[in-house]
Amino acid sequence: MRIIAGTHRGKKLITLEGEQVRPTTDRVKESLFNILQFQLEGRRFLDLFAGSGQIGLEALSRGAALAVFVDASKESIRVVEKNLQATGLQERARVVTADFASYLRGCRERFDVAFLDPPYRSGLLEQALPLAAACMNPGGILLCEHPKDEEVPERAGDFARFRSYRYGKILLTSYRLPEEEAHS
Repeated sequence: MRIIAGTHRGKKLITLEGEQVRPTTDRVKESLFNILQFQLEGRRFLDLFAGSGQIGLEALSRGAALAVFVDASKESIRVVEKNLQATGLQERARVVTADFASYLRGCRERFDVAFLDPPYRSGLLEQALPLAAACMNPGGILLCEHPKDEEVPERAGDFARFRSYRYGKILLTSYRLPEEEAHS
């Protein structure tokens, strides 16, 4: 696993081992950042269910001002911290060991981009989407990675499902504020 573009392109990252781990593939990661290409520079990025932190690290490498990494697993958090240290990006990062719901319910920050990649078919995505939407800036985007056979809701708080992108058995689904709400 590595950072694929930006100031830290090619930097190798460590990941957790085991059957419960499902790192985002380079193909899906590249597509994700193509979707976001002009929405990262100087923005605030939330990597929810961070795992190894590869998505937030990629965002930082591509110019995000700040990335917040949230995961309930202490093992995952240790890997995120090691990857931040290895890349030297820790000054623009915050790492939070917390359950997604308790973090989002207590969140006072606002984000421009949020990436949600919970364990598949766990019901966590449906729970996390409205909570994450409440932490977004106007004009922000929520992006979710999920299997193509997992239904996702039409709305997440004030955000509406905008578009889904298919990569084999994986979908990336984006949520945005409807146009009239984004400009009011």
